[in-house]
Amino acid sequence: MLGVFRHQANGARLIVSKFLGQGKGGCSVRRPFVHASPLSRGMADVAVVADKMNVRDALNSALDEELTRDPLVYVMGEEVGQYQGAYKITKGLLEKYGIERVRDTPITEMGFTGIGVGSAFYGLKPVVEFMSINFAMQAIDHVINSAAKMLYMSGGKISVPIVFRGPNGAAAGVGAQHSQCFAAWYGSCPGLKVLMPYDAEEARGLLKAAIRDPDPCIFLENELLYGVEYPMSAASKDKDFTLPIGQAKIMREGKDVTIVTFSRQVEIALKAADILAKDGISAEIINLRSIRPLDRPCINNSVRKTSRLVTLEEGWPQHGVGCEIIATICDESFFYLDAPPERICGADVPMPYAVNLEALAVPTMDDIIRIVKRCCHRGRAAA
Repeated sequence: MLGVFRHQANGARLIVSKFLGQGKGGCSVRRPFVHASPLSRGMADVAVVADKMNVRDALNSALDEELTRDPLVYVMGEEVGQYQGAYKITKGLLEKYGIERVRDTPITEMGFTGIGVGSAFYGLKPVVEFMSINFAMQAIDHVINSAAKMLYMSGGKISVPIVFRGPNGAAAGVGAQHSQCFAAWYGSCPGLKVLMPYDAEEARGLLKAAIRDPDPCIFLENELLYGVEYPMSAASKDKDFTLPIGQAKIMREGKDVTIVTFSRQVEIALKAADILAKDGISAEIINLRSIRPLDRPCINNSVRKTSRLVTLEEGWPQHGVGCEIIATICDESFFYLDAPPERICGADVPMPYAVNLEALAVPTMDDIIRIVKRCCHRGRAAA
């Protein structure tokens, strides 16, 4: 059986090579080749030893270690090789692992995503990078109808160990077609696991967990966090460090209200909690980390303690992640509530390009403080 598996995996490599080309430079992409600096060339060889690390380096280190650990893992996408990634997440990997395992692709998401999914059917473990997760819409059939459903449709015989990753959600001045949040879109699909890290430690631990997972994972990053440094624990520096998929994290304990959020909004929620504390409101902050599976026990336990719930997300309000969380609480913890749950979302419009309008389309600190205070001053126990 092992010999058959190896034969199938080798066949998958040949398929990938045939479609993506064997030339030294790989396939043509958006930008010309830019020589890496000596520092960037060595980036993939640097061990994780720092007490702080930015999200970009955390993702790079996770990819590097998993490529070393498992020869079936490979990376593919537009500009991931010679240009070292549009956001330099794959910096240094082409030089270290070669074009067999770091594959530049044409600008055709439908094509290279299909190749990635097909190779996963045969036992390889592709990490497919979308320059923006918005472009994954070009390949949605492969993601949903092929990757997400294959385990079910094959009667549990064919797993699809693939990771789809890229920047998601609002950035800065990139317009409507590059700014929507896909957490709720993918979170509604059976067969997918949807992960959204906040800081560097989560980015590193969750990406490594996603690559090792036998199921297709959607890994949604935030462009505005790539260059931000965060503390790293001693445990997170280990090459086998992973974080459990489906487990939320309580970032701050509180007793008056539960705020459930994820990705970049965690940072805003923590800052808002500091301000609310000065007004005597103790907010508990839950960082979901995993949209699907959703850590319902963590949310329920918190709301049963605080008796109030506010959800925070930058995505559109209709059918959002907050809707699912509130539905869960109404189903499972309704009689613990002292006030109606509240939602804080992005505006129900495509993201504007103008800077002043863009700022109005995403939740602000003032929004959080105002709505949390409204929640805490309502209900039978407010007085």
